[in-house]
Amino acid sequence: MLYAGIAWQAGGYRLALAGPDGRDVPEPAGYASHRVDELVARLRGLGDRTTVVVESTNGTLDGRLMAAGLAVHRADPALLPDRPLFGSVAAEELARAGLRGARGLVRLERHRGTQTGREDELAAWIAESAPADRELAGEGRLFSHAGRDRRRIALTFDDGPQPPYTGQVLDILERYGVPATFFCCGIHVGGRADILARMREQGHAIGNHTWSHPFLPELSRPQAAEQIDRTAEAIAEAGGGGPPRLFRPPYGARTPAVLASLAESDVVSVLWDVAPDDWALRESGDIARDVLAAARPGSVVLLHDGGGDRAPTVASLPPIIEGLTERGYEFVRVDDMLDRDGSGPVSAP
Repeated sequence: MLYAGIAWQAGGYRLALAGPDGRDVPEPAGYASHRVDELVARLRGLGDRTTVVVESTNGTLDGRLMAAGLAVHRADPALLPDRPLFGSVAAEELARAGLRGARGLVRLERHRGTQTGREDELAAWIAESAPADRELAGEGRLFSHAGRDRRRIALTFDDGPQPPYTGQVLDILERYGVPATFFCCGIHVGGRADILARMREQGHAIGNHTWSHPFLPELSRPQAAEQIDRTAEAIAEAGGGGPPRLFRPPYGARTPAVLASLAESDVVSVLWDVAPDDWALRESGDIARDVLAAARPGSVVLLHDGGGDRAPTVASLPPIIEGLTERGYEFVRVDDMLDRDGSGPVSAP
């Protein structure tokens, strides 16, 4: 058995290998975020007896790795040393954690994602956060949908930019003249200024989706702030305009403590009320059907242009747009829903 630890850092990812005898296996330098295909190919070349280990702050890779047929496991904090202010636990530590505590690793499932096994915990934390949700919503700092009195709807896309899918999404939106909102991960922004420029030129809004798609309840306040601030800087430097005010917490994960931390930032936390789970490798027809069935006036639709194979999402867009247009919906950006035109209050979940 070979253990492959994948760490993330400012410039991309780093791979470290540990053999069954506990000794490190020599491995070349890291992989920039735009070289993930090379990282996947390297891992596939290691053979079927390779256990890939990531940690909970690295939520950008597991879908792509599992789609490639790799066995991906999550090492939780109890198995690891403390992580730095910015970046994951070192790749070598992740590989050794697999070697030391393979029974404590969580095998990720393609249709459950990075937080496999934590669904009940996440639901309990979200329920506990309901009073704080309502308070922030009352201040215009958090919402999941706009008022129900106008047939407006917002399409949103998370986890990119990721070629070729982000470009394909932009092609379709341009063809139909539909604005949307893209919540970008900082680790994916580097080297893709052309994509962000195109988003702006086509009239789309750009939001902040953290740097590495972490499980925010596991981060300290300084770590969470670093994720948000560095992503804002990366988007601004890539030509995405000023630091985005729109923010989406990965997985919608929040606790009262997380919300208190976000309240100290100048961001509006954007959730959703329509989620077809397109990230779970569903068929395009199922994605479109679920969106059309759940959409209501003021809805915010959660889709994905990054984090895995998004061909089904791309294929679902024409029937979604055409179906909603036939029902008399107007497509708007999320920031156009923030009660700027007196259309009614935004709402908490």
